[in-house]
Amino acid sequence: MTATSPPAAKAALVFLAFAFAYFLSALLRAITATLAPVFSQELGLQSADLGLLAGAYFLGFSVLQLPLGSALDRWGPKRVLLTLLVLAVLGCGAFALADGLPSLFAARVLIGMGVSAGLMAPLTCYRHLLSPTAQLRANSWMLMTGSLGMLASTMPVQALLPLWGWRGIFWALTLMLVVAMAIIAWQVPASAASTAAARANRPGSYRDIARHPDFLRCVPLGFVSYGGLIAVQTLWAGPWLTQVAGESSASAARGLFVINASMLVAFMAWGAFMPRLVARGVSVRSLIVGGLPVSFVLLGFIALWPHPAQAWVWALWCVSCTFVSLIQPAVGQAFPSHLAGRALSAYNLVIFAGVFALQWGIGLLIQSLQAQGLSEANAFRAAFGAFALLSFASYAWYVWMPKVELTAAHNPSRNE
Repeated sequence: MTATSPPAAKAALVFLAFAFAYFLSALLRAITATLAPVFSQELGLQSADLGLLAGAYFLGFSVLQLPLGSALDRWGPKRVLLTLLVLAVLGCGAFALADGLPSLFAARVLIGMGVSAGLMAPLTCYRHLLSPTAQLRANSWMLMTGSLGMLASTMPVQALLPLWGWRGIFWALTLMLVVAMAIIAWQVPASAASTAAARANRPGSYRDIARHPDFLRCVPLGFVSYGGLIAVQTLWAGPWLTQVAGESSASAARGLFVINASMLVAFMAWGAFMPRLVARGVSVRSLIVGGLPVSFVLLGFIALWPHPAQAWVWALWCVSCTFVSLIQPAVGQAFPSHLAGRALSAYNLVIFAGVFALQWGIGLLIQSLQAQGLSEANAFRAAFGAFALLSFASYAWYVWMPKVELTAAHNPSRNE
């Protein structure tokens, strides 16, 4: 930690306060994969409708990313996160009361806006308080917490559906968000906000960030590969298991549980081992270049193999994609700390714009291919084959661009 860091016990409490809010954010992000069969049966939603509804979260999320970055740098993580979580509370309540796709869509956009700082606020806080290697660990463990939230969106939500219904579940989430706000107000120090505010007027803009070669090199990978990972994990893995593999809703929920449990373990491992790898001189770029191609092989297998991929295959694919998660904290470290909020939020915008585009785009492509006479299973396979080609193209761009390494983890002067 830096000289301004809080004691270890206090830092742990700050982490847990942020982590609980991010847990809820991830649960809300992924819950549509579990509830998709319910929405199809109860409200008559089709594939494109489900993609649009799931993507609405990411639309609201993405809309606020650029103003969010400036706000985090000016007013600090605590104030910004608490303000936005009010929108999430209102959105969850509105979703519980919604009676059709338009009202569900609007409520989900509001939820996405409300939790848009769920990861960026803590990462900005950690950028000011923690050493570069500790930031990589904290980022991985925040993502692990997100995987725990996605885990909770599977079998636990499926188990609660007969008891509470999907509306009751959203009322419970509304209450939990209020509790999360109280914990953040209690545990997160205001000093993090004042530090950020003191640096907000230093030179630098989104134009400087967007022109940075490190940022440009990472954009396609964030949009397609990282965005696609989240799009599949939070929506399309569920419909694949029910509509292609022919599993029941309960069985698909168990499959999603396996997928998200695998992601949780993967991010836990990244948090444990990444500082050691950095200490040994292993770069983020070398890990991504060497590890990410495994995901292309697996996705090609899923698209081309005549037997429908089961949950364990999707779990392997998701885990193989986690190499791309290493980019985000490295992007933040590539810029001075007074630009951390803007750099992180700008890249987050890239990722979640990709999630929205891919969730909706995959649904539209499936529906279009079915209209042209393909079976549902083959339409799914063709759509994921197209996604595999896009993923490889984004990787090729990352490798082809000038190799300006994201080296802030090795450059203490960047930590200011």
